[in-house]
Amino acid sequence: MNAPIAPVRLMTAEEFLALPDDGIDRDLINGIVREWGLRMTRRNRVHSQVEANLSYFLVDWVRKQPEPRGAVHSGEAGCILARDPDVTVGIDVLYLSPELAARPMDDTTMIDGVPTLAVEILSPSNTEEEVNDKLDAYRSARVTLVWVVDPHLRTVTVLRPDTGPELFNDTQELTAEPHLPGFRVPVADIFAR
Repeated sequence: MNAPIAPVRLMTAEEFLALPDDGIDRDLINGIVREWGLRMTRRNRVHSQVEANLSYFLVDWVRKQPEPRGAVHSGEAGCILARDPDVTVGIDVLYLSPELAARPMDDTTMIDGVPTLAVEILSPSNTEEEVNDKLDAYRSARVTLVWVVDPHLRTVTVLRPDTGPELFNDTQELTAEPHLPGFRVPVADIFAR
């Protein structure tokens, strides 16, 4: 006779944040810890340059918006996308709406809420499973805009809820209407060194 299988206990975002900082790169997807291996202490320079460029273009756009303004965060910004089961991910670059940016946050190191924009910059160390898990988490949380930036192919794939992916290459201009009104950048500028 087979022994009954014990139910999996789901972890909360607070329990996830209490895990020791042991150098393991982790996300919390639907209450289950996903480990991706030892965290890179140094990003490859192409990834870092693309992240800096995108952050610059987004911050420049935010500063030109009327008050109240949203906020841009970068550098694997921790974000709690959902509760019960909890979903937490690190996002390369994100934009928060003015409403979410103004919301008082508790003492956690993570943003508690769904960003308007989540940017994932592909790195050679990313596995297909890791990227797909994050994209599924963004889709489930109904993140309005997701940009998957591929420095190798010099492309940006734009994902929106309820529509198919849209691909932009380095001969085109990336826009984000209507969610980031007036935001425009040549894709080639995202990859400029």
